Amino acid sequence: MNTALKTDLLNEVTAFLWAEADMLDNELYEEWLQLWREDGLYIVPIDPKETDHENTLNYAYDNAKMRRMRVQRLTGGESISTSPEPRTVRMASRFRIVEDDGATLTVRCAQFLTDFRKENQHQYTANLVYTLERHGGSFRIVRKVVKLINADDVLQTIGYIL
Repeated sequence: MNTALKTDLLNEVTAFLWAEADMLDNELYEEWLQLWREDGLYIVPIDPKETDHENTLNYAYDNAKMRRMRVQRLTGGESISTSPEPRTVRMASRFRIVEDDGATLTVRCAQFLTDFRKENQHQYTANLVYTLERHGGSFRIVRKVVKLINADDVLQTIGYIL
């Protein structure tokens, strides 16, 4: 693949993932749910070095049903850990396509997330690993792994979608 095509693809992937972050920061959860393939997985491992997420304990290991339930808890006022709902700002950078088989892409990037809730501000830094499927003129999320750099330490609150 020539350099111009690689740059175009990286720009498309970056725009897609920035849009995802914007949806989450602006509480556009229904739109966010539409980004996913039905069998997609949202994973937040306890051990950031773990690779066998299926057979280890995770903060989140959400299929489509669990993603929808997470959104309902966030928006329904039923979760004490998200009342009042935190305000968040995500900054994603260092995008790199590490695999591309023509149908799916594996993308790594860094995320800096700041939340503000009840007069307290917290910051979370994570390495994100996405598996994206080409879909129409865009992508769908097949898998999103959020590897918090301090996941194995005490976390203040992560009652929202990272």
